[in-house]
Amino acid sequence: MALEHNLVLIPVLNKIDLPSADVETCAEEIENILGISKSEIIAISAKEGTNVEKVLEAVIERVPPPKDSMEGDETKGLIFDSVYDSYRGVVSYIRLMTGSLKRGDKIFLLQNQRELEVLEVGYFKPKLTASEILESGEVGYVVTGLKNVAEARVGDTIWKPGTVAFDLSQAKPLEGYKEVKPYVFASIFCVEGDDYPLLRDALLKLQLSDSALSFEPEQSRRFGARVQVRIFGPAASGYCSGKA
Repeated sequence: MALEHNLVLIPVLNKIDLPSADVETCAEEIENILGISKSEIIAISAKEGTNVEKVLEAVIERVPPPKDSMEGDETKGLIFDSVYDSYRGVVSYIRLMTGSLKRGDKIFLLQNQRELEVLEVGYFKPKLTASEILESGEVGYVVTGLKNVAEARVGDTIWKPGTVAFDLSQAKPLEGYKEVKPYVFASIFCVEGDDYPLLRDALLKLQLSDSALSFEPEQSRRFGARVQVRIFGPAASGYCSGKA
């Protein structure tokens, strides 16, 4: 997908401190698969800090600065991730393409058709650090009071009208939004039937913090109650308790 969108790729090989590390072979594999020259690959050890500064330098040198190429003064931002915070609710990570956001602004999620109020905005330093405003071209986070990460979908557009009157029905989301398709399917059965409520409750808690996961209960004549889990991506973070 990165290649399709002509994004700048900075290849990094990590864990070179391990005895089994084979930088040369891995670099050749990257060169053969992605067509990236071995000379561009940065070999690092994040654990020991080896060559980490070269990664930061490469980001500055190779990644072009954002451009505000959109007309008008409306605000549009791309949600590229959402996480659940037990105190703040859903925290959406965004990149503002145009306009600005600050506390108290009324915004809309164009794909989800939700009207929300901005409760907090800020940057990653690297922890979440509140600020007065986010402006065009910047990357940061926004808190809106949502309680379910599934409502702040990755790829959705945060929209705020400008000084010129805009009708919500005429607002156009940022291009490229697609419904994410699940990569992994799994049916989970409990060894003991009485443990099913524990499994269901654990998955509900995990779903609060990981929008990549969804599930639905099913009934099997042979195995009894079960849940079918779908993961929208290579992996979902977290864990659930209970015998399964």
